[in-house]
Amino acid sequence: MKKSVCSILFLIAFAVAAQQKDYAIQAVDFTQVKLTDKFWLPRIETNRTVTIPASFARCESTGRVKNFVMAAKKEGKFCTVYPFDDTDIYKTIEGASYSLATYPDKKLEAYMDNLITIIGNAQEPDGYLYTARTIDPQHPHKWAGMQRWEKERELSHELYNAGHLYEAAAAHYLATQKKTLLNVALKNADLVCSVYGVGKMSVAPGHEIVEMGLVKLFRLTGKQEYLNTAIFFIAARGQYKYDTKSKDSWKNGSYWQDHKPVVDQDEAVGHAVRAAYLYAAVADVAALTGNDSLLKAIDKIWQNTVEKKMYVQGSIGAKSDGERFGENYELPNATAYNETCAAIANVFWNQRMFLLHGDSKYIDILEKSLYNGLISGIGLDGKSFFYTNAMQIKGHNHIQGASNGFTAEGVEVARSGWFECSCCPTNLVRLIPSIAGYMYAVNNETAFINLFINSTAIIKVDTNNIELIQQNNYPWDGDLKFIVNPSKSAQFNVAIRIPGWAMNKAMPTDLYSFEDDVKDRPVLKINGQIMDYAVDKGYAIIA
Repeated sequence: MKKSVCSILFLIAFAVAAQQKDYAIQAVDFTQVKLTDKFWLPRIETNRTVTIPASFARCESTGRVKNFVMAAKKEGKFCTVYPFDDTDIYKTIEGASYSLATYPDKKLEAYMDNLITIIGNAQEPDGYLYTARTIDPQHPHKWAGMQRWEKERELSHELYNAGHLYEAAAAHYLATQKKTLLNVALKNADLVCSVYGVGKMSVAPGHEIVEMGLVKLFRLTGKQEYLNTAIFFIAARGQYKYDTKSKDSWKNGSYWQDHKPVVDQDEAVGHAVRAAYLYAAVADVAALTGNDSLLKAIDKIWQNTVEKKMYVQGSIGAKSDGERFGENYELPNATAYNETCAAIANVFWNQRMFLLHGDSKYIDILEKSLYNGLISGIGLDGKSFFYTNAMQIKGHNHIQGASNGFTAEGVEVARSGWFECSCCPTNLVRLIPSIAGYMYAVNNETAFINLFINSTAIIKVDTNNIELIQQNNYPWDGDLKFIVNPSKSAQFNVAIRIPGWAMNKAMPTDLYSFEDDVKDRPVLKINGQIMDYAVDKGYAIIA
């Protein structure tokens, strides 16, 4: 036990001692980009007008809102299936907040105000918020255990719920400047920080995301305890004594990435969504602390994922048994699982890897996921969804069709309106309106163009406000036009991503390759004149 405490203390001390750091490259906020394209803009509008209202309606009709009402009164019986069903409300609030940030809607804002009041009323005096217990503490959900946090490692999802609450609260505050949900989140986070830490309770959260949420609260408030607790949760992995000889991922701890300390991990294992959320959080902490050991670990894990565990369209999580990664090169088409949530988590992770390293290969994976393994999860109607995304289907007679009773053993042949476990629909609700936030990034001297979407953006490079206009018909046409209008004459660089596929690389690794051996270099024209250009980490650099 002494060894585990020492390793955790080291990571905490590292964070406190380090000068405040962050990503060397910063993403341009989606609110600074006005889309005008024919691919993403219609989907964002459908999300606003159809998916968000439908998601809130489903949260009401399925009893998710009722759970909060009953928790406030401490009467009744938890009326949904899973103890993490609270998060569907949080994720929908997060997505609705992103929508409000770019498209003010008084009716939607008022609805959210009322819903946030209901959520706040369900919070216990010390900040605890978990309807699966609060409704009837003597008869909590069977996954929860009789005591708070008792089954956090395995099934309770108490910290998972908290993480999504924090992310929703940060988004709502930034969109509205209202602190109603933020105050609920901060009260809960203060409780979590008082319970977990060096000399307190220790656990590796069973379903990661609280780490990402705590980092967002730290960025918003500057409160060091939030960052320290995120670091603590990462450092807590690999300390519990599992059966190391077992091949069962539940028994050996690999299912929730708890089989080794993070700094010693070099392979993507276990539940794919949990894994990618963890890796995204590790990137955040590595950026904020400068911890090179964490950085090296996720570099190795990323390489393993892209080299041996990713489908051709960017999806991860091959196995329906546990919604998890398979062994190296275990990527069967006939039984591919490819959860939509895993594709979303993969986007979060690769965005952060780019911000750490400035290499276009991470955006190659991000883009591949966005346009394939992720967007397939939602129909054009905005109210039908795939939980899994099949690679091939042979006949329907032996395959479970779409229904609210979808189970992990089935391969979906049609989209559904909702699921008993509806993590994927509500995750799409929050991802789609923030798409523009993945388009651009900056450092002190360079504006990075990562995604090609018709738009007008205002990008600040050093002290120069640059208007950047994209005119294209992407993804149907590869001819791209960029108009750069700086507010003043100054020296700066524009880095335009050259997609790997444009250089005849199907992936950043050799896992997949194109049959045609075409190696023509993309042509770059400036003011109509063909120009030679330098390439750095997959970007054409224009000075």
